[in-house]
Amino acid sequence: MSEQRMILGKSEKDWHRQVPIIEEMQALREVCWINPRLVPVAQAAAASPLTMADIQEAADRLARFAPYLMEAFPQTAATGGILESPLKEIVGMKAELERDNGCTIPGRLWLKMDSHLGISGSIKARGGIYEVLKTAEDIALRHGLLKPGDDYRVFGGDNFRQLFSRYEIAVGSTGNLGLSIGIMSAALGFRVTVHMSADARQWKKDLLRQKGVQVVEYAADYSVAIAQGRQQAMENPMCIFVDDENSQTLFLGYAAAALRLKEQLRKAQIAVDEGHPLFVYLPCGVGGGPGGVAFGLKMVFGDHVHAFFAEPTHAGCMLLGMATGLHQEVSVQDFGVDNVTVADGLAVGRPSGFVGRLMEPYLSGCYTLSDERMFRMLARLVDTEGIRLEPSALAGMWGPVLAAKDPDFAAYIRRQGLQETMPRAAHIVWATGGSMVPAQELESYYRKGLSLL
Repeated sequence: MSEQRMILGKSEKDWHRQVPIIEEMQALREVCWINPRLVPVAQAAAASPLTMADIQEAADRLARFAPYLMEAFPQTAATGGILESPLKEIVGMKAELERDNGCTIPGRLWLKMDSHLGISGSIKARGGIYEVLKTAEDIALRHGLLKPGDDYRVFGGDNFRQLFSRYEIAVGSTGNLGLSIGIMSAALGFRVTVHMSADARQWKKDLLRQKGVQVVEYAADYSVAIAQGRQQAMENPMCIFVDDENSQTLFLGYAAAALRLKEQLRKAQIAVDEGHPLFVYLPCGVGGGPGGVAFGLKMVFGDHVHAFFAEPTHAGCMLLGMATGLHQEVSVQDFGVDNVTVADGLAVGRPSGFVGRLMEPYLSGCYTLSDERMFRMLARLVDTEGIRLEPSALAGMWGPVLAAKDPDFAAYIRRQGLQETMPRAAHIVWATGGSMVPAQELESYYRKGLSLL
């Protein structure tokens, strides 16, 4: 590219001088970026628009809906209508990562299996289902069908379905959020439209249509799908748009995961304190899911948790937005990066400005990894643990290796004063999706991974 090419008012040469990591991203190299704006949680929380009380309110609302969810979705009965995923230590995978990469990962490695969440089989069940439930509760209260203290099993009644059928819910999605919004909205009786980008998997579109959801497809990427969904909602006063880029409700649905994880860690006797740091690696698309989870964890565990976002080399939008400080005003396409990746849930060119700005003082850093690396680790996970995920769910798996051998990561550990405590660290890789992927597609992912090993 010419050094004189102008991008957002600056020459490409100036961008490379001011934000050197951009040149590496343009070359599609794997990079690790440590956030220079990270501050202690007490300082960050003082300026935050959201609080621990907001997270607790979301958790309480989900508990009220648990009896309804048990009846509407019998697969949630085992967890009492609470949507929660297993936390599994992956000793075999840790050993394989160490062998493959010539390193020793300090501490223990765990997999948070949001890939196996009930109803829609991905992390998006947390935020998406929560936003639909809150919308339904608000409407029911407004129309006098629901009173404080009611048993929420009433939401399965015909009178509620008739009320909700007057409303439409719309969302723009690369796939998993569309599944969560579509399945939950249709179950309650809402009319639903999911605007899906070109990179969304066909089986996700087919499944939504089977549930009675209208799917509108676009040849363009996620940004176009979400813009079209937003436009549709503006034209219809009875249409509610679930805004993945800007919704505080979605964000808090994700954040409630931290309270559940705290209990899981307690039961597993995993300490998180000054002597036992917790590192969490979260695949990142537009930012709502990983941002909400990371925010919740910072509220619950304070400075003892270190959260990193993981993105494909072809779609490092959150890293770009945070490194430049421009957030939603910049896209990877501005710098000639194509936003084409097998990790469909992460195929986002422009990040959420709401999430980027809110997380700026909380996030430890971001890194990118290649599609090929995701596939290789996917195959290793099948062979060592018998767990099958979609490629995007493996993005977090590279984080523990970086913690062991990346020089920027090592500098972060020194600055945080963690050298002595790293042998007692817990690393949690957040597995974001996979259990609803058709078996033949999971097998093709595995074969692809094997071919690259």
